[in-house]
Amino acid sequence: MKSEQVYKVGKLLKLFSPRRAICSSSTTSQPQLSKPPIHNTFFKSGAKDELVKRLCRDNNFKEAIDILCEQKRLREAIQILDHVDRPSAATYYTLLQLCLQLRALDEGMKVHAHTKTSGFVPGVVISNRILDMYIKCNSIVNAKRLFDEMAERDLCSWNIMISGYAKAGRLQEARKLFDQMTERDNFSWTAMISGYVRHDRHEEALELYRAMQRHENFKCNKFTMSSALAASAAIQSLHLGKEIHGHILRIGLDLDGVVWSALSDMYGKCGSIGEARHIFDKTVDRDVVSWTAMIDRYFKEGRREEGFALFSDLLKSGIWPNQFTFSGVLNACADYAAEELGKQVHGHMMRIGFDPSSFAASTLVHMYTKCGNIKNARRVFNGMPRPDLVSWTSLISGYAQNGQPDEALQFFELLLKSGTQPDHITFVGVLSACTHAGLVDKGLEYFHSIKEKHGLTHTADHYACLIDLLSRSGRLQEAEDIIDKMPMKPDKFLWASLLGGCRIHGNLKLAKRAAEALFEIEPENPATYTTLANIYATAGLWGDVAEVRKAMDARGVVKKPGLSWIEIKREVHVFLVGDTSHAKSKEIHEFLGKLSKRMKEEGYVPDTNFVLHDVEEEQKEQNLSYHSEKLAVAFGIISTPAGTLIKVFKNLRTCVDCHTAIKFISKIAKRKIIVRDSNRFHCFEDGNCSCRDYW
Repeated sequence: MKSEQVYKVGKLLKLFSPRRAICSSSTTSQPQLSKPPIHNTFFKSGAKDELVKRLCRDNNFKEAIDILCEQKRLREAIQILDHVDRPSAATYYTLLQLCLQLRALDEGMKVHAHTKTSGFVPGVVISNRILDMYIKCNSIVNAKRLFDEMAERDLCSWNIMISGYAKAGRLQEARKLFDQMTERDNFSWTAMISGYVRHDRHEEALELYRAMQRHENFKCNKFTMSSALAASAAIQSLHLGKEIHGHILRIGLDLDGVVWSALSDMYGKCGSIGEARHIFDKTVDRDVVSWTAMIDRYFKEGRREEGFALFSDLLKSGIWPNQFTFSGVLNACADYAAEELGKQVHGHMMRIGFDPSSFAASTLVHMYTKCGNIKNARRVFNGMPRPDLVSWTSLISGYAQNGQPDEALQFFELLLKSGTQPDHITFVGVLSACTHAGLVDKGLEYFHSIKEKHGLTHTADHYACLIDLLSRSGRLQEAEDIIDKMPMKPDKFLWASLLGGCRIHGNLKLAKRAAEALFEIEPENPATYTTLANIYATAGLWGDVAEVRKAMDARGVVKKPGLSWIEIKREVHVFLVGDTSHAKSKEIHEFLGKLSKRMKEEGYVPDTNFVLHDVEEEQKEQNLSYHSEKLAVAFGIISTPAGTLIKVFKNLRTCVDCHTAIKFISKIAKRKIIVRDSNRFHCFEDGNCSCRDYW
């Protein structure tokens, strides 16, 4: 008999005892345990509970269970089930639905067990509900056992199992069931395709998508198309993505937000940002997710102005940004050192009300530290009720990079006292602070504590920091010994740190070794050639300098141009070395000429040691005069009122001469000047620098 509610005759002759049925595997008859009245068991005082009591007294258990399920009181509902001799299919369905909704595996197993001990023979609908409950509760083993036991399975049964296997990453088992199916629908295909995409097996996803297209009985729906587009985006195949786009247009698929978003994402990840924006603009129901994705694409492509402009459009659209939107924009502000815009974003967050414990707040801390405003970063941090590790780490690194290594290490000790566990990234900040302060022994102590005290594994980044610390302090032999004994292969950052130390201390032999290792790892990186040539130039080995330049030419390596930028009245001004393209170029050069005379009167001597060209000293000085950071600083001074803070950013490490010159400029012009180079922040004031000439 096929029915949702069939009971064995033998069961109807007995009084059901759930305690015996669930807790004992014995098949012998046992006396039924007496049960206390329901109203004394678990009910609270209240109108709803009084109603449930009355319903139970009147044996209206189904209605009582319904009320408890509405209140999400699952355990109490199951206790009432124990008092029902013959629960209906509807009762089981209601309970299983709540188990599924609450992901309550233990309670779901009790309901499943009850269907067996009560003599109820579930049909395919109830069996599928139990199956779905097991899958949603991540109990694949129980789901597979039930699936194998089911006397009757329908298409839904197979789909539930395939979807469960696919989501759990058990793709081989999912595909085996998929291939065994005599009947499939769109859900079957999409579950399998999306499973491949979710677990980075994109080629197989696209292969199955093509197989689906060959079946005339199936028309891809929006979820299938979205998965196929995601696979194309992941392998950055613009050709396949366009092919899928064409298929969408041919079959006349209703393009809702899901498909539009997937299309835009595909074009963006495949590098076709113009097409991505075209799709975005055509999307009717744009939500905050699609806005955020498009804004992030611009930033990832380096198209800063368009990213910020689109964020401005979002603010005008009436759609509220979420913390992901704010976090993406703030990260872009940090990358481009756009502090003024970052402050505006911060202000907007304050106006609409943001959670100070969210990761957007952590990104605010990061943004301010990267822009050199450590005070604002600390202010945001202090406003967080429970600062996370990201915020702690951002401030530690921020203090280190802003020339406050002592504060960085003090802050690390506060982190430990707070009970927060540091991770490997935190220790990169700590070791960097020791490097900037020249605290070699303290740095070694922290390095060893990573494993011995905190139980973490040393990473390549930790070793790179340690080599940087030792190399800068002149302990080059010790650094080389560590490189030879370390448990992992040295990476480019470690060798670059060693080469930088050799530049400072003029160790030609070790410099050659470090440079040769770097040439093997990344032969097209101009920084290695430039640093090695500078080392040779300092030693007066102009023949070796020429050989380095020949090697660069032979390999087609082009030196990365140094550029600096400064933001004045929300407009960014960019300068290259020797730049004459700026509208105020004449005034800048005249001002630098006057400054140069004043600086020499104050004792400034141009450092021409690192000038690569073997030319007259006067020409060397001339070459140094127009480095990009000097041009940016000069422009900042002539464009702002007296006493205004000057903040300049550079893509490369600032050279020794510029560092010395800007110290003199800060004293002569009576300005506080902040320069962020590729290494750290330099805060120049009254002839001194926060780095203490150690960078």
